Amino acid sequence: MPANTSFGPLDEHEAAEEITMTVDEFEAIRLIDLLGLNQEECSKRMNIARTTAQAIYNSARKKLAKCLVEGADLHVDGGEYNVCDGAGCACSDCPTKIDL
Repeated sequence: MPANTSFGPLDEHEAAEEITMTVDEFEAIRLIDLLGLNQEECSKRMNIARTTAQAIYNSARKKLAKCLVEGADLHVDGGEYNVCDGAGCACSDCPTKIDL
């Protein structure tokens, strides 16, 4: 789960709008943009089809761009996901085993 779930402009103007990014969109951004995985690796990690990973990633990028360009608030919440706690995990490349 993200450590921070709300982001927005720091100036004194009120945000143009509020945008909600789902947890699965957040995870796609984390895996592809932060960890440098390709979409196929991301899809395996998220246990979804590559085309689904691509659609989730594209949606997340559009939301991020809108927040940056238009000064919207961003909230991370909802979506379809399961959180792995690493306890007895059978994942061959469990994200809880990655050191940044």
